[in-house]
Amino acid sequence: MEDQFQKIFEEIKADPMNQEYTKKGIDPLYYADADARILIVGQAPGRVAQDTQIVWNDKSGDRLRDWMGVSHDEFYHSGKIAVLPMDFYFPGKGKSGDLPPRKGFAEKWHPRLLEAMPNLKLTLLVGSYATKHYLHLKSSAKLTDVVHNYQDYLPQYFPLVHPSPRNQLWMSRNPWFEKEVLPDLKHRVDQFLR
Repeated sequence: MEDQFQKIFEEIKADPMNQEYTKKGIDPLYYADADARILIVGQAPGRVAQDTQIVWNDKSGDRLRDWMGVSHDEFYHSGKIAVLPMDFYFPGKGKSGDLPPRKGFAEKWHPRLLEAMPNLKLTLLVGSYATKHYLHLKSSAKLTDVVHNYQDYLPQYFPLVHPSPRNQLWMSRNPWFEKEVLPDLKHRVDQFLR
């Protein structure tokens, strides 16, 4: 199985779509493991994550781990948590944050990696790109509504807003998220990690 993951990794690096990154010595950033039980699908690595080659290596990652109720060590070293962003490379900065993940990237690489992870029980969809892609929602769908109705997508998918500190205002306007959604998230994550 390890050979299969390595083969896919090398194919991603060799893909002409990613040559600009490979030439600069930048590897695709994701975590996949045959024993993974929980998958996290987010947007794309940020600059810090790409530079350190560690996914969710920032304040958003700290908050996500808190939401999940997992330690730093469990998140990175348990082998039970996989991370497949919608793009495995930092897409660059835009006017109001990072640029969106490249179109077609997840469609090309996620299915092969998912096939190699047969033990997945729960997929956390973090932010609008992952949520709309995996739940096949229209671009006009409001993420707040989707997250509020998260139980409609269980047991396979658990949609979440992005844990960015910039979403603090959203959190204060939607107290139900902390009171209702996060306890259920922690419970489900704990079930699959223990």
